[in-house]
Amino acid sequence: MRRFTSFLSTVVLLVGICTVPAISAETDAVTPVEEFSRQIDQLKNTFTELGKKIEDSAKSIDGMTDVEKARQEIESLRGIVSELLGPVSDNGAVSQLGAKALKHVREKLRTLEQETRFTREEQQYVVNEWRKLVEETERATDDLAAARSEFVQLLRVLQTREDFIEELMQIRRAAEAAKVIRQLANDIRAASDALKSLIRAIKPPGV
Repeated sequence: MRRFTSFLSTVVLLVGICTVPAISAETDAVTPVEEFSRQIDQLKNTFTELGKKIEDSAKSIDGMTDVEKARQEIESLRGIVSELLGPVSDNGAVSQLGAKALKHVREKLRTLEQETRFTREEQQYVVNEWRKLVEETERATDDLAAARSEFVQLLRVLQTREDFIEELMQIRRAAEAAKVIRQLANDIRAASDALKSLIRAIKPPGV
């Protein structure tokens, strides 16, 4: 009986020793599978994001290479220039503003110089103040006229260079398209790296 008990104890010990590595091996086999599943999920997200980036890039390129859209931009600029030329041209609204303000202060000064409602000191004070305003308004009007004249000249130069400006705008759009393409190449390359990593992981655990 003692020999049987001893033998049984030995068998149990051996079974225990043999079972421990098996359990450990089974535990180790689960970790790579879980890691592989995690990589699959990440790759699906990467591919989804890449698909959206490709779609957005395609829309951007279509817009940047649309010749008709570029022409519409230059037409829009032409319309803005035309609208500005009206008010700032000779006898336009801007030139009339200065003349109107100057007329007002001059008439006011002339009226006050003949005013009898104030004391002599009061009249002298207000007349001096309005004379200062006349001088300030004259300088401001001259400054406005110079600024308006220069602006009109520049707008007319802009009108004569519309063809060149259109080419510059197309160059800018083409440069932006190149940036979009370069960024898309980087995005695809990043997705390729993620895919390579996943492919390397496709192997039995422990191999």
